Amino acid sequence: MAHTFESTLSLKTPKRHIKPRTENQEKFMKAMNRAELVFGLGPAGTGKTFLAVAKAVEMLQENKIDKVILTRPAVEAGENLGFLPGDLKEKIDPYLRPLYDALYEMMPTDVVEKKMASEIIEIAPLAYMRGRTLAHAIVILDEAQNTTPMQMKMFLTRLGEGSRMVINGDLTQTDLPRGIRSGLLDSMEILRGVEGIEFVEFSEKDVVRHDLVAKIVKAYEQAYQASLKDKK
Repeated sequence: MAHTFESTLSLKTPKRHIKPRTENQEKFMKAMNRAELVFGLGPAGTGKTFLAVAKAVEMLQENKIDKVILTRPAVEAGENLGFLPGDLKEKIDPYLRPLYDALYEMMPTDVVEKKMASEIIEIAPLAYMRGRTLAHAIVILDEAQNTTPMQMKMFLTRLGEGSRMVINGDLTQTDLPRGIRSGLLDSMEILRGVEGIEFVEFSEKDVVRHDLVAKIVKAYEQAYQASLKDKK
């Protein structure tokens, strides 16, 4: 896909400098510079996770934070964790793989593994956040559409002194059981207009993968919007 958008902004990580490729990516980067809590909303392939992880790595490199925490809910999208092979870590790691992939694009493998061993970088399921206060950290919640309202409130109230949060999700790809409301939708309705919280919305025009991905995203978005109208 040809992107002609130019920006003076960049995120500096050990392996590469990352520039926004669309206006909404630039808005997202500016929001992460300004706000302590940022929501990135929209379809897959728009760079939400990639840019959030890049921001986290940059802040860690510049000693602006002490810790990077990457998390997502381990919702069973048609699979049962109990039937997957291995111990708990091995069962959950596939859900967290996109976060590992993003990290390895920003930092050398040995550096990532060293920082994970010393818990400077932590990748964990959302359930592991309960009861913690996350201070002097940047915390990224991915796939937030798969949280329940109670889980989302639990996560949001973990924000500690000197910390930032980035919450990413796509309401058209919820894997929650039928009838359970998404915590992402809930938080969007409750928190809009609260000072210090920013929302950035992406669309299929921001998809920076294969051309066909943008067309697929657009078709699904149209179907999703039509289903909402049918429910009214």
